[in-house]
Amino acid sequence: MSNNKNNLTIILVHGAWGNSLHWNEVSKSLLRDGYKVVAVENPLTSLQDDINKTRDLIDAQDGKVLLVGHSYGGSVITGAGNHDKVVGLVYIAAFAPDEGDSLFGIFSRREQPSGGANILPADKKGFLWINYDKFPESFCQDLPKDDAMVLSISQKPIHSNGFSDKLNCKPAWRTKPSWYQVSNNDNMIPPETELEMAKYINAKKIIHLNASHASLASHPKEVFSLITEAANSLNSKLPSN
Repeated sequence: MSNNKNNLTIILVHGAWGNSLHWNEVSKSLLRDGYKVVAVENPLTSLQDDINKTRDLIDAQDGKVLLVGHSYGGSVITGAGNHDKVVGLVYIAAFAPDEGDSLFGIFSRREQPSGGANILPADKKGFLWINYDKFPESFCQDLPKDDAMVLSISQKPIHSNGFSDKLNCKPAWRTKPSWYQVSNNDNMIPPETELEMAKYINAKKIIHLNASHASLASHPKEVFSLITEAANSLNSKLPSN
C-alpha cells in the first residue's frame, strides 16, 4: 500500500484559551514525517465565526483534509467538517457536540471540573479568561513550570458566546470517520464526559493518556501517533496523484 501523504492536508484547530502555537510539537513531528499540515488561528468570538474561519482554511487547500481539534476546537471541527473536502476528524480531549448541543449544556451533565472554578467572570466585552496564577493547575499541570506559565501568559480569551452557542448543523462525525483521545487527568473537561462523547460518536479508535487538558503539548508523541494513524487510514483510500 502506498502512503500518499501529499494527497491529504492535516488542519490543526486550537481550543479556548489557546492559539495555533499550542500545536508546536505536534506540528514539528508531522512536518518532519512529510505530512502537509496547517494550523488555523481562530478568533474565538463565536462558534459560527470559528467554523467560518476554519472553513476558509479548508477552502484554501488542494485535495482532501483531515481536521484535528483540541478542546473547544472539537466543536469547531464538528461543524466545519461538513465541508466536502473533509474526510476525517480527530478529537484531542475535545468537545464533540450533537446538533443543538452547547458547551454549557455538555458541561451541565456532570459536576464542574476543578479548572472551571478558575475561569474568571466575563470581562466588559464578554470574553472569558483563566486566572493567570491558576492556569497551570487548571489547564496543563503535567507541563514543566516554565512551559505552563508561557501558556498562561499567552492565553487567548474566548467570548462567552462560544460556550452558549448551539451547534446549528448536522455534526460531521455522523458521516465522517473519527478518532478520539481522552485525557485521564483533565481538569477542564471531565474525562468521563470525554469518553462518553467518544463512544457516542462511534470513534474508530479511542486512546487514553494520563495527561492534562493540554495533552497536545504534554504528550505530543502519542497525539502525533493518533493523528498519523488516522491520516494513514484515510490516505490508503485516496487515489494517488
